[in-house]
Amino acid sequence: MADAPDLSIELQPVDGAPRALSQLLTTFPLAAVVVDPYTHESSWILDTACRILNVFCEADVRVAFLVAGADVEGAARFIGPLAEQILTLADPHRSIARSMGLEHLPAFIAIRQDGSVIGTAEGWDPESWRTTAADLADMTAWSRPEIPVIGDPAP
Repeated sequence: MADAPDLSIELQPVDGAPRALSQLLTTFPLAAVVVDPYTHESSWILDTACRILNVFCEADVRVAFLVAGADVEGAARFIGPLAEQILTLADPHRSIARSMGLEHLPAFIAIRQDGSVIGTAEGWDPESWRTTAADLADMTAWSRPEIPVIGDPAP
């Protein structure tokens, strides 16, 4: 299990002012897919991540792409048109990944409003992503996304 993140870390939405992680957790838990724009694995997982995050869009969960190592322009370019559908946050200093002790990206993270970690899945490991999604779904009394599905990348 990853460490609880530092709630004072500022993240920059591609279409807004910087906000501390604590501000993003005020009302709902956060489910985010942390991607590295400099790896093929992160680009291969975008459609799968979007599908998973869309399951939680109508639940009491804030969903986001968190682009580690990129400024706002780089994050918007990497996520592309998906940034219009799902909140996209730039983390140019990789502060969240470092704070949580994440070693392999992409990662799927779920964080409660108090900053404690619901679950994390590092790298594209469908079983661990399924477990994190199930833990989040159980906490929110929401449906679970199917992971993996035909068309998802191979682990």
